[in-house]
Amino acid sequence: MPLPIPAGEQKPEARTTNWVRELRGLALMLLGVLAFHSFVAKPFYIPSISMMPGLLVGDRLVVSKYPYGWNWSSLSFHLLPRATWRILGQTPQYGDIVIVVPGNRKADLIKRVVALPGDRIAVVNGRIRLNGKFIKREIEPPVQIPADDALTCEGQEPGHCYDGFGRYRTRLPSGREVYELPTFRETLPNGASYQVIDYTDQDLDHYGEITVPEGHVFLMGDDRDRSADSRAPFYVNERGEGDGGLGGPVPLSNIGGRAEFITFSFDGTQGWNPLTWWSALRDGRAFSSLRPRIDPAP
Repeated sequence: MPLPIPAGEQKPEARTTNWVRELRGLALMLLGVLAFHSFVAKPFYIPSISMMPGLLVGDRLVVSKYPYGWNWSSLSFHLLPRATWRILGQTPQYGDIVIVVPGNRKADLIKRVVALPGDRIAVVNGRIRLNGKFIKREIEPPVQIPADDALTCEGQEPGHCYDGFGRYRTRLPSGREVYELPTFRETLPNGASYQVIDYTDQDLDHYGEITVPEGHVFLMGDDRDRSADSRAPFYVNERGEGDGGLGGPVPLSNIGGRAEFITFSFDGTQGWNPLTWWSALRDGRAFSSLRPRIDPAP
């Protein structure tokens, strides 16, 4: 038979989990993450070549949410309905790299601001003409971009990869293969300076002059030949789904933040196994700033 409990001693009670408290703590933590993601900063992944040479497929970066104020697209996962309201709204600067949610899709795109409200902009033979004058554009030594399959396949199956870089592929004395693409440095009126690549003549190199409306900006990709930006037509099918470009100037209420810096970059060879991640890291990409260089205004 069980021994009697000595006087003055009590049998310890079994501890029970307070599930209400645990769930409340979890909910508060998730709300904190959602608030930070919506109002302060969020991660972003580069899935396409439209912003080469500065951004490569596989780059992971940080986008700050507050520089231009907040709007419907600020909330994580775009849970709010599309609208034109803005809180503490600010206008981007020339040369800023921004994320935008075009009206023909739900996914964010990333482009560079090249014209502000009230500017007159045209593209003539690949060159930007702003308010009647061509912006400064200088030839630079060809940028060397690693010849990774991720840069041409953009997540597609083999056989559907973009092969327009083939003639620029070369092997360095070290044995490393790179693309040496025609490179230019553009400088906007505020001195913002950045590299672009332009390697073929196509429709996007010719865009008739327009005036950017108030409350809008004109966006272009740094890969001038492979970017669905403000130069490219807007498209929506019968199901409300779309691709194509931005269809002209973009409302500031569709801009959700500014790209700040790269955190790390994968070359596309990584798999689900974490042991493959280290070898897939690209050297020299981590913590690279995405703000444009500021030169003396031309």
